[in-house]
Amino acid sequence: MTEEVRELVRPSRLAPGARVAVVAPSGPVPEERLQAGLDVLRGWDLDPVTAPHVLDRHGEFNYLAGADADRAADLQAAWCDPSVDAVLCARGGYGVQRMVELLDWEAMRAAGPKVFVGFSDITALHEAFAARLGLVTLHGPMAAGIDFIKNARAQEHLKATLFAPETVRTITSGGTALVPGRARGVTLGGCLSLLAADLGTPHARPGARGGLLCLEDVGEETYRLDRYLTQLLRAGWFEGVRGVLLGSWHDCGPYEKVRALLVDRLGGLGVPVAEEFGFGHCAGALTIPFGVTAELDADAGTLTLDRPALR
Repeated sequence: MTEEVRELVRPSRLAPGARVAVVAPSGPVPEERLQAGLDVLRGWDLDPVTAPHVLDRHGEFNYLAGADADRAADLQAAWCDPSVDAVLCARGGYGVQRMVELLDWEAMRAAGPKVFVGFSDITALHEAFAARLGLVTLHGPMAAGIDFIKNARAQEHLKATLFAPETVRTITSGGTALVPGRARGVTLGGCLSLLAADLGTPHARPGARGGLLCLEDVGEETYRLDRYLTQLLRAGWFEGVRGVLLGSWHDCGPYEKVRALLVDRLGGLGVPVAEEFGFGHCAGALTIPFGVTAELDADAGTLTLDRPALR
């Protein structure tokens, strides 16, 4: 039996003037979007700095933001810089799994807790930060993302989480219950395909026992979603999960078909399942902290944190 998902250490909230580093651990970053995102951060009275290789392009594989070693070095240097209070990812895409083994986790642990934000491909780093550093992380909009730049709801929810986390103790989705009920557990999750791809690696947890599992994905045909869910079910990864929150399934086919699949694969777990929870690859995505104890009310579409996401 796998051990239960445990509550993690909460980093300190941000204050005006805090320095935040923007890194690109995955896909290439459009410069104009990065600049727009930096302007948003400056408007929050933050001091954003960019990693040296944030605008790099890989010489051979154009889906990567530069060489694996450079992307890893940028993340590690930002994390280990004592003047940096938070590390924000510029975008997702693909690439974390190629560089996560190159990070010096002992040095990063010694650097102490700080805020980390991202989603999509960054799911692999959420898992690694939980498994290796024992830290709460934020599944939220990224600094060069369209949602971060242009969507007021996404901006304000992330800003409130960073600066005044006690004001967003209850996260309200407006969604409905796929399976009704209430459940308590520790939040975890992210992009479904990345969680499936992380199975068996040294930087991921062995399962979701004791957890409130957040799932979403983008651009995956229904049969692929079926494969990921079935793989996790066959591996016993869902055993002992307390509840499931379902975010966006943008570009994954007609939602009616996706919804039927989710009922088919998750309905038998015997736990509450809330759908359309408003996080992930959707407009106005909410920021969800991972590693905190919370209560899910699937019928009301709410997630209530025991404590604020950040200290």
